[in-house]
Amino acid sequence: MNSTQIENCQKFYAIAQSRLAGDTSGHSLDHVLRVVNNAVLIARDEAICDLYLIVAAALLHDVIDDKLTANPKREHDRLAEALEAIDPAVKEPVFAIIDHLSFSKNLGRSQKLSKEGQIVQDADRLDAIGAIGIARTFYYGGHVGNAMYDPKLPPRSQMDALSYRKERSTVINHFYEKLLLLEKKMNTETGRRLARHRTAFMEEYLQEFFAEYNGQR
Repeated sequence: MNSTQIENCQKFYAIAQSRLAGDTSGHSLDHVLRVVNNAVLIARDEAICDLYLIVAAALLHDVIDDKLTANPKREHDRLAEALEAIDPAVKEPVFAIIDHLSFSKNLGRSQKLSKEGQIVQDADRLDAIGAIGIARTFYYGGHVGNAMYDPKLPPRSQMDALSYRKERSTVINHFYEKLLLLEKKMNTETGRRLARHRTAFMEEYLQEFFAEYNGQR
């Protein structure tokens, strides 16, 4: 990236900071920076990609997330105005990524993403799995009031975006409804490689959880 792009990314970070610094759902700035780091790591292994667009989208990917704001349209408009002022050329490709990368947006049919979008999507999904993913899952489940586990409430096998967000579920169900599925949904070889290790860790964790829950050890 050149000096202007680096300066712009600092401004994008400031936007994320202003919107997400007080987040208590697992989507605060530490998550954003891990996604940026994951995306840069993946981008190094990809033949040709626009690192500036990748970092910009990674920094901004949760700013307009409808589970983090009561008024997604207002946040979308505010971000559009900010991007227009900072770098109009990046506005459209950034929105093409952040409007379409979430898990819920891809239920039913996969959204078409650019190479850069695929990298950011993999980077975001990597932070949802593994040791940090486990911590974030329980953190978010408590944030929204979900039970930790209910053996009478099995994981859902068929969901659309609305039911995914609105129907009652549990933290443990979330592993089966989303997290354990992400490895096979990765776009890049680096994403798949990293996801393979993190998925194995989650599977070991779930074995231990059920053994303890059922009084076996």
